[in-house]
Amino acid sequence: MKTLFLLFFSLSLLANNYPYFTKDELLFIEKKHGNISKNRIMDYEATVKSLMPKSKSEQLLKVNFYLNQLLPQYDAVIQKQEDYWATPKEFLIAGYGDCEDYVIIKYFTLIKLGFDKNKLFITTAHEKYSGGYHMVLSYFEEKNKSPFILDNLSFKVLDLKTREDLEADLFINSNGVYKMKNNHLIKEYNYSQQFQDLLKKVQQGD
Repeated sequence: MKTLFLLFFSLSLLANNYPYFTKDELLFIEKKHGNISKNRIMDYEATVKSLMPKSKSEQLLKVNFYLNQLLPQYDAVIQKQEDYWATPKEFLIAGYGDCEDYVIIKYFTLIKLGFDKNKLFITTAHEKYSGGYHMVLSYFEEKNKSPFILDNLSFKVLDLKTREDLEADLFINSNGVYKMKNNHLIKEYNYSQQFQDLLKKVQQGD
């Protein structure tokens, strides 16, 4: 139990500053991936720093807009496997990502900016009009109210009830996996294995 507590405590501390890059990491990235990747990372860090004094509502809009400018690409092309959850570092180095990769980097970026991680949820959804699978980031500004949605397919940040194109399914964070009914979150599972695997990669510095 003590080991488990220390693991989650260390993950919590790391997540508050993640993603960050040391000088040695940047030199390695420049050598292996080139100046474009290094400059992309430095621009990201400068942008996050510039957003620190902004209001929460402005941070939501600007984080969503800024990160949506990274190019989309399917996991099967980038990682040679389906449904791969890339860490923000992997996403920034590559410069390409799938819908879940946008969600993950927005999740950690907002925590870095001081958002409460308990109000942020990686959210699986169905696109009603296309019938496809999608993933977005939900931010519950107030408990038991419709969350705001950060979506790589939209530069607008709208609350879920106005997103008639989306049918939210699962809401995932470090507290568990939830379903939503009448704006109330009901726990379905204690944890998501994919999310735990992602946190382990983050802890390792990936």
